[in-house]
Amino acid sequence: MTEVVNRPPTDELVRLARSSSALILSLQDESGAYPASPTFSAYRGYSWLRDGAFIADGMSAIGEIDSAERFFGWCSRVITDRSAQIFVIVDAAADGSPVADSEMLGTRFTLAGDDGSDDWWDFQLDGYGTWLWAVSDHALRHGHPLDQWLPAIELTVDYLVSSWSRPCFDWWEENPDRVHVSTLGCIAAGLDRIARAGVLDAPRHHRAVEVLDAIRALIATDGMADGHLVKWLGSSDVDSSLAALIFPLAVIDGTAASCTIAAIDSQLNVDGGVHRYRTDTFYGGGQWPLLSCMLGLGFVALGEPARALEQLRWAASTVTAAGEMPEQVANHLREPAMRDEWIERWGAVATPLLWSHAMYIRLAVELGIMGNDA
Repeated sequence: MTEVVNRPPTDELVRLARSSSALILSLQDESGAYPASPTFSAYRGYSWLRDGAFIADGMSAIGEIDSAERFFGWCSRVITDRSAQIFVIVDAAADGSPVADSEMLGTRFTLAGDDGSDDWWDFQLDGYGTWLWAVSDHALRHGHPLDQWLPAIELTVDYLVSSWSRPCFDWWEENPDRVHVSTLGCIAAGLDRIARAGVLDAPRHHRAVEVLDAIRALIATDGMADGHLVKWLGSSDVDSSLAALIFPLAVIDGTAASCTIAAIDSQLNVDGGVHRYRTDTFYGGGQWPLLSCMLGLGFVALGEPARALEQLRWAASTVTAAGEMPEQVANHLREPAMRDEWIERWGAVATPLLWSHAMYIRLAVELGIMGNDA
């Protein structure tokens, strides 16, 4: 990989936002799914609810309404097709005998919406919260009703209410024995937005608000250390995914938000490039453009647009000659010796990663570099 050196001027930032939107549109499947990366060996042919929800939010923010709604339609079909499985999960949890992790819903599905045939670290709850958040924010942003997705929304609320406190894999498919604060934040964001949307029946609304309050209380006690959010309950470490809880998920504000952004900035940000966490070894533990943009969104939320623009410029500087943004770059590797091991296992780093392009779009819109009428 090429070392990041240049910082593109503003006109190039605008062009990249436009080309990123065009790239995502060109790769979106006819089913509505966003492929995580069209060529990367471990991601090819799959769409994640979490990644896809952030991609849809970026596309919605830039004005690509149909693209976002096609993805929400795909999510809706994925979830309603598994209604019988959700009923079993909810009933078992209510009876005090929850199903095994292997029987929970997956985190990624084929572009056609089927379960994958490959082994994966599949039990993750965050994607179900992020799709609720993204579809709710989209409906509010554009004044569109949520009726067409309501059956899937209700099933998702029931699933999350029944299972929100279970340990599961985190955003990075790691640490399945922990309850992760980023996961809790994703669930809280989804339940908060859909409860405020006013589309839930009274009993379901009440249960959603009860769980939302419980999550907020849990984060405020076991999900904090030294004033900032932590990687998982009872930890003291930070993870860059926590920046999303400040913005765009908007779960955390005030002193906790500023302390969290400060901790990520000081511990994981090197010249604009942001690492996932301190002990990361995936492809050597490089810097992720999407996380640089998430930190930038945190700076925007805290009223620091100049710092946010620095993050956007760094992310733009990672784009290849073909206009593709990678998952990570090999700058300031945490564990350089591990990079070749991952390349031998899965090949070169995922490029393009649609989530990287989407977070770039989202930050560009928030900074006013690219409006929502592109």
